Amino acid sequence: MGRIAVVGAGLGGMAAAARLAVAGHEVTVYERSDTYGGAVRRYARDGFAFDTGPGLLHLPAVYRDLFVKTGRERLEDVVDLVQVPVTALHVFQDGTSVTLPNASRGKVVAALDDGLGTGAGERWAQMLTRAREAWEVCRRPLLEEPLREEPSSRGALERDGAYPALRRRGLPRLPLVRGGRGGRRPTLAEVAEDELRDPRLAAMVCGGVRAHGLDPARTPAGAALLAYVEDSFGTWYVRGGGMRALAEALHERCLQRRVVFRFGCQVAAVREKDGRAAGLELADGTAADADVVLAGGGPAAPGGPADTGAGAARLTVLLALRGARPRGTAHRTLVHGAPGPGGPLTVLRPDDPALRPDEAHETAVLSSPVPPGAVTGSAEAEQLAERLLAAADEAGLGLGERLLWHEVRTPADNEAETGAPGGRVPPPSLPGAGGAFLRPANQASPLSGLYAVGGWSHPGGGLPAAGMSGAMAAGLVQDPDWRGSV
Repeated sequence: MGRIAVVGAGLGGMAAAARLAVAGHEVTVYERSDTYGGAVRRYARDGFAFDTGPGLLHLPAVYRDLFVKTGRERLEDVVDLVQVPVTALHVFQDGTSVTLPNASRGKVVAALDDGLGTGAGERWAQMLTRAREAWEVCRRPLLEEPLREEPSSRGALERDGAYPALRRRGLPRLPLVRGGRGGRRPTLAEVAEDELRDPRLAAMVCGGVRAHGLDPARTPAGAALLAYVEDSFGTWYVRGGGMRALAEALHERCLQRRVVFRFGCQVAAVREKDGRAAGLELADGTAADADVVLAGGGPAAPGGPADTGAGAARLTVLLALRGARPRGTAHRTLVHGAPGPGGPLTVLRPDDPALRPDEAHETAVLSSPVPPGAVTGSAEAEQLAERLLAAADEAGLGLGERLLWHEVRTPADNEAETGAPGGRVPPPSLPGAGGAFLRPANQASPLSGLYAVGGWSHPGGGLPAAGMSGAMAAGLVQDPDWRGSV
């Protein structure tokens, strides 16, 4: 049994802590703030409650595996995990809209044909079929195996084979940019324009990466696998408190496995002895001995992964609304072309009695990616919040007339809570582009016994990836030659 120190109580850190505790290790988590969950937090006021971080879950199998491997209770035994009926309502600049059913390819094709014209559904389905091929090639090295520094490990993700998997099969290669592109591999935006041949369909596939703060004109075509994952594995929500309830369940699982949490505990440095990690130096001047250190919390954390400059910040507006949630309201609406410096406006309206004082009220969360440092003052934040609310109303959501109060959360709020520089949110890792969209390896440090965990390390940001980073870091602690889940 070894002594394990985990820096940061985000979902990645807690996932690793629970797995290591079950394996018999003595695990202590050191968290700079006063609570767990990292960016997965809740804001509550006047009987209303809001997820201030991620509001939906994809690939729930990651957390099903975690809860099965760390105890006798399944994930569904401890949280009310439900599949939302509608993946998203998409509203476009030309006034058209389409509602995509959840995890039903045939219904999605029909909905796109009805909303955007005959043939739209088939073109969308063909792209997702090619994206599936990219997913099948990349799934294991991208989500199930630790990223190693040696070329043999990175090759499956860095090879430019992602585009042939997306390319139209059995047809001549079409020019994707007027004048050609000199042999270089196309971007997601170029493939979307050529393959989908409808700016609204292109907005749908590109909006998914814009929501992560990525530019489709610079993102490799393999990013289309994000749309495939959403389409194939569904969109999920935790009733009874949202994603914060998932963090609460994971924290409770850690406590059951005798993981010790030390909140309000700032880590100053990782201690070194004889070329390996030997514990932590705390900001109060004390030391904590450990045989192994897992560093989460992002590039600002001691021992954490290098700052690659990746990730956008996010402006979030929490809305307390009078009046009942209208029947048939989509849980998520994406307003494409909304004002703001980032991607589409995302509107989350969960049907969850735990988040509202009674059935005569509703909650909604508006969010938009913004460049780090773009929103620096409260006046600027309020002006952008007003523009986002106006865009939601122009899209027909009718929220402004029902508004009781609102709360604006800026990148500075996220930085204060998570420590991420500029309030940045880690994007997912993506294949292609010579590995430029990969996050640092889980065992990237030359210091033996020091591992990286969480969204700023492999396999990147998002709830599923955070859970997988915990599995990877825990696997490497147990066996340095561990090659991933089977």
